[in-house]
Amino acid sequence: MRIPKAIQNLIESFERLPGIGQKTAQRLTFYLLHVPQGELDKFAKSVQNLKKETILCSICFTIGERNPCDICQDPRRDSSTICVVEQPLDVLALEKNGKYNGIYHVLHGKIDPLNNIGPDEIYIRQFLDRVKNSSNGMLIKEIILATNPTMEGEATAMYLSKNIKYQISNIKNIKITRIGRGLPTGADLEYADELTLQRAMEGRSAY
Repeated sequence: MRIPKAIQNLIESFERLPGIGQKTAQRLTFYLLHVPQGELDKFAKSVQNLKKETILCSICFTIGERNPCDICQDPRRDSSTICVVEQPLDVLALEKNGKYNGIYHVLHGKIDPLNNIGPDEIYIRQFLDRVKNSSNGMLIKEIILATNPTMEGEATAMYLSKNIKYQISNIKNIKITRIGRGLPTGADLEYADELTLQRAMEGRSAY
């Protein structure tokens, strides 16, 4: 049986998404065939507007609807504490918990030499510049390194810690902590439950 080109194209598009194999892509495609056209149009419009109606915050590099983002503009947030995470999804996970009241910096990845991702491929330089320039107005008291407890996440946290300590000599008395207790090695923040994240934030240690 020859699959119609429109179906095959959508299957191949789904297969390009992370975690979607051929069978799942086929199931999703044939499921959408039974969805009313109006719902399909809304779905297509949502995908089409995904980048058009979002913007990267120029301060923390999370995804928002305006620049700076709502968190960076919120005067109620504790701007003296910066939590460094790998992805915007990690911000959503920590915000859902509701226990953290500081601000963020999103790296959009981690140092991963096996996949040719070095410090220059993610937003590390921008973070170091942000810390370096903090002496002009904003006082940073604590930096929480909340990269995932994977081998690459640990390497990224270590790189950040060393650069903050040794390259930014004009910044004094900044406490560097590492998110820890409650998160198993190899886990991702976005999949952790609220209680685990709360314990991890409470149990952070000097790094």
